[in-house]
Formats: sequence, structure tokens, C-alpha cells
Amino acid sequence: MSDILFKYLNKRLHEHIGRKKPEEKEPGPVVTISRQSGCNAKRLTNKLTAEINRITQQEGTENEWKFINKEILEGAAKELGVKPSEIEYIFRYQERTIIGDILAAFAKKYYKSEKKIRNTIAHVIRQIAAEGNVIIVGRAGVVLTKDILRSLHVKLEAPLEWRSLIISQKLGISPAKARKYAEDLDKKRERFRNSFEGRNTDYTWSDITFNRMALTDEEIIAGIINLMKAKKLLP
Repeated sequence: MSDILFKYLNKRLHEHIGRKKPEEKEPGPVVTISRQSGCNAKRLTNKLTAEINRITQQEGTENEWKFINKEILEGAAKELGVKPSEIEYIFRYQERTIIGDILAAFAKKYYKSEKKIRNTIAHVIRQIAAEGNVIIVGRAGVVLTKDILRSLHVKLEAPLEWRSLIISQKLGISPAKARKYAEDLDKKRERFRNSFEGRNTDYTWSDITFNRMALTDEEIIAGIINLMKAKKLLP
């Protein structure tokens, strides 16, 4: 009996040693795009997503890429158990006042602190990025995904005067007001990034910067595609 038991245990041991552990999926690939105010990214990102998917289909892969935007807000709200409208102010670069915070705490049974909301947003972005084949615009994406090896981080910039003109035409305001609007929005976006990682962190650096004034959508997309291929994010 003992001999049979010994043989059984020995067999199970060798089976266990020989069994390969399931490989964990490497996070990504992910592309993040940050931009200065006045540097349109939505149109560019839609074109970029379409071009990436054209390339992947041509190469016979089934990895469809997506442009992630509202999914971040909806995912964070779902995890927190609140309506998206209740935490949307975070993405509008607004802050609750101390009085407003206290009133909200008394008014709602399931009140969520500012820190809890931001931590949940960060968690959702990390999950989406880890799943891969996504492009994230803004949302502190570069800060929250910089450590993912299979990633590319793009920044869109342009001279302030040019951006002010674009904003002036879009919003129908004077160039002077547009300039102030641009400067204020850039500061709010910087504070938003800092709220996730802290000030003066190297994690806010992008891999490459494109001049939105000097380059067309197609030229920027061509540059991004070439870098993605060089970094093995695309076939």
C-alpha cells in the first residue's frame, strides 16, 4: 500500500513540476495623446484609430484598436456606484469647495471623497490600458501608463498665438480672451496631471511632440505609425 502511495505521489510531483504556469499577458499596447489647449485631438485620433485598424486588418490580425474617452468616466462611476454626472466635474478640471464637500457628505449616503474618486479613475485607466489596443486622449493618461513597456506617449503642441486664434474662431471670442482661456485651461490640465502623480515628475514627459500648427493630421499620423512599428506596437 505504501509503495502504491509513493508511486502516486511521485507521479503527481513530476506532473506538477512539468506543468507550465500560464503566462501572464503583458500590459498594452497603449497610445496616449496629451495636448495643449487649441490643439485639436479628437479628429486626429479618429483618423489614427482608423489607420491603425487598416494596418492590422491588412496584416491579418484581429486586434482591433479603440479610441477610449467616455468609457473612463462611465467605468469609474460604475465602480463608485454613482451616476457619471456626479463625478464629471473632475474631468472638467473643477474642484469641490470645502463647504460643498461637507454638504455633499451629509446629503448622500454613499458619498465618495475626492481622493476616492481620483483613485478609482486611475484604476479604471490602468485597467483599460493593460487590456491593450487603446488610444487614450488626455485624462492624465501619460502619467498613469508611462510604466507600461508597450506604450507610446504623444504630445500635441503649438505656439500660443496660433492656439489663441483657433480658440477665438471656435468660441467666437476676442483673441485676448482666447489667449487667457488657453493659458487657464493649460494650467488646469497641469494641475489635473499633478493630482495623480505629483509635481515635477518625469512621468509627465512624452516620448515625442508634434507641432500642431506646422503639421497636418496625415503627417502626424504617419509619424505615430512609424514609431508604433519601431516599438513593436504594430506589425
